[in-house]
Amino acid sequence: MPRRASRSFAAPWRFRPWLTPRRWPLAALGVSALMLAAAHAFQAAGYAPCHLCLRQREVYWSVIALSAAALAANRFRPNARQAQLFTILIALGFLYGAGLAAFHAGVEWKFWPGPEICSGGAGRFQPQDLNAALAGPQRVIRCDEAPWRLLGLSMAGYNALISLGLTALSAFAARKPA
Repeated sequence: MPRRASRSFAAPWRFRPWLTPRRWPLAALGVSALMLAAAHAFQAAGYAPCHLCLRQREVYWSVIALSAAALAANRFRPNARQAQLFTILIALGFLYGAGLAAFHAGVEWKFWPGPEICSGGAGRFQPQDLNAALAGPQRVIRCDEAPWRLLGLSMAGYNALISLGLTALSAFAARKPA
């Protein structure tokens, strides 16, 4: 008589890993939401975001939207190629975020100049900005000054590392069969 496999809690996870094209969008959505929550927590603690910080947040919002679209598509029209394509797009989104965060970290370390809008220059002045300019001097949040560092890395540096790790996980998930 053949032996039946035990129905332990760990058994299903061993054969059905979570790092697949169909399941990764949910994890990417959750991690992106956590990264945005952390960014807003730093802002609530008094660390005002600069222009590049806000651009890095846009990447996570884009990944959330892409992940939601992937989850909906996987739910209503399951297709292995489609799930893999969405996972590759999520990987590219995280890769772009890693590059943007690395650029920001380089600006903070003065390896290269940052955008003009972060340095207190004129930038693009719009007519609707005239009232704010007449009201008095505006505080410019500089992109080349890291307001917080831990073990030598700023928030942008940690974001670059986290985004690079998420890129690797996304690429690994895209390789797995759906």
